[in-house]
Amino acid sequence: MSADLPAWLTTTFGCRPADLKPYERALTHGSQAAENYERLEFLGDRVLGLVIAEWLWELFPNEPEGQLSKRLNALVTGAVCADVARSLGVRAHLRLGKQARDDGAHDSDNILGDVMEALIGAWYRETGLDGARSFVRRIWGTRVQHGDKAPQHPKSALQEWAAASSRRTPEYVVVDRSGPHHAPRFTVQVRIGTFAEASATGTNKQEAETAAARALLAKLGA
Repeated sequence: MSADLPAWLTTTFGCRPADLKPYERALTHGSQAAENYERLEFLGDRVLGLVIAEWLWELFPNEPEGQLSKRLNALVTGAVCADVARSLGVRAHLRLGKQARDDGAHDSDNILGDVMEALIGAWYRETGLDGARSFVRRIWGTRVQHGDKAPQHPKSALQEWAAASSRRTPEYVVVDRSGPHHAPRFTVQVRIGTFAEASATGTNKQEAETAAARALLAKLGA
């Protein structure tokens, strides 16, 4: 454990955790130790979804389920979680194997997003839902209230465009996978029949599909 980890945790959560071990584990990648963040990330992912869903339900009382779902999906992506992690200074406290660090895993959206969810999971285990709710609302801040209109996910927008234009449903294909196991890069091609296509790369399949959909929408002027 680094000497400044307790101080950082105290600043991040507002008080020093009773037991530092779960937080050390939340910051540990599989390249460093078998006891890593994965189980806590599994828990934190569900806690984050619940907290954000409840918050949106309160903030937008007149929106239907579909609009709330769009907002939720936009707020719990790996990229958003990674952005929050960077804002808190998580990168300086990651525990990575040498090869993973050399490969730039300390700045991977995948890893930072998972670690952020793991930290939420650890805090939830210590303080319960009330504590997790207060923490998530503080660190997500104005991200939740941004914009009057619910954001449209690029994949949904592309599918709606295709349907409205009487075109075939968009098809996504992984055309390349590169990089080490802990920091993969996926290239995905999205195609609307023979009418149009676009490709994009991301740190996971979902991110690459989203980027490809966004690129095709831009190409279509949609």
